Amino acid sequence: MNRVRDALGLGWLGVRTRPGRAVMSALGIALGIATLVLVTGIPASGQADLDRRLTALGADVLVAQPSDTGSDAGAASAPALSPYAAAMVRRIGPVTRAAAVANLNRKVLRTDLSDPNDTAGIVALAATPDLLGAVHGHVAVGRFLGRVDEDLPTVVLGHDAADWLGITRVDPVRPPRIMVGKSWLTVVGILRAMPLTPELAQAVFVGWDTAREQLGFSGHPTVVYLRVDESQIGPVRSVLPATLSPQLPGLISVSRPSTALAAKEATHTTFSGLFLGLAGVALLVGGIGVANTMIVAVLERRREIGLRRALGASRGDIRGQFLTEAVLLSMLGGGVGIALGVLGCVGYALGRGWPVVVPLPAVAGGAGGALVIGAVAGLYPAVRASRLAPTEALAST
Repeated sequence: MNRVRDALGLGWLGVRTRPGRAVMSALGIALGIATLVLVTGIPASGQADLDRRLTALGADVLVAQPSDTGSDAGAASAPALSPYAAAMVRRIGPVTRAAAVANLNRKVLRTDLSDPNDTAGIVALAATPDLLGAVHGHVAVGRFLGRVDEDLPTVVLGHDAADWLGITRVDPVRPPRIMVGKSWLTVVGILRAMPLTPELAQAVFVGWDTAREQLGFSGHPTVVYLRVDESQIGPVRSVLPATLSPQLPGLISVSRPSTALAAKEATHTTFSGLFLGLAGVALLVGGIGVANTMIVAVLERRREIGLRRALGASRGDIRGQFLTEAVLLSMLGGGVGIALGVLGCVGYALGRGWPVVVPLPAVAGGAGGALVIGAVAGLYPAVRASRLAPTEALAST
């Protein structure tokens, strides 16, 4: 124990008596460790923010719909979904909500005098009142379809559809009207944007019964939206096609809208590997700097080494002294690097409005890396110092 304490005292004395050289040697280690913490902490904070936003937008939403295999002769045609498709899906245990919509294949016009090509991108959909709950949708103006609207000629506009139609507000006294097919329908609400389901933002929604009575709707939905316990999304995706179409389950496609957004956001971290490489280079340069400092220290302190050997210090004591000094020098740089990295992560995350996440493995890895680099960099100078003969060291100038 006394030998360890003596080695630490002598090592720290060697670092403290040459502050300028110690700072320059530790700088490379500090930069490498700071870069290591930054390139792990910043993506972790970004991922936490992405997870938070996906949860708010609807990371638990699945979309199921028939998919046609093609128009060639002999190719299977897309199966028609049952009118009770949403109720069938709700019987799956982990499914918390399900709703269906149906494409009415009707033109949507602002007035009967409008050019039909002006609103070619708007889709008319039959929808039930529980749709918004299944897709995390929200009303921006007015209200969504309710049970009282099932027999009334009312319609709700998606966010983009409202912009294209030039309708930005809903006057409860004199609400605007639009034409769906050949029927005039009263606008009772406008939805907020829905990033995960942009196809719904481009649609107008008609009550299920109104669509049957006025627009010739057959009652067969075309798309089913459902929310699932996130831990059970995989199993639900596997049984959903057979639930919706037992005869042709292979023609039912199931997608998870949040996957595309997650993949898009993940491209922002594609340079993390490059930055980790730069961190490794900085650590290597820092290690070389520590080794060079220790070699120079051995050359400058030959008389000190010779005197200690003459007073009874063993070769192991000399090795321990210089190895400890190298490790302390490297750990000093590592501590500064960790502090800089953590401060950088916190500042960047707060500046972007992200949750602050500093991975503990990165901090522990930085400290461990500094320790290993110091030990490796100081090994050769320590061995070289221990091999100096006392008479040779004392005779040197």
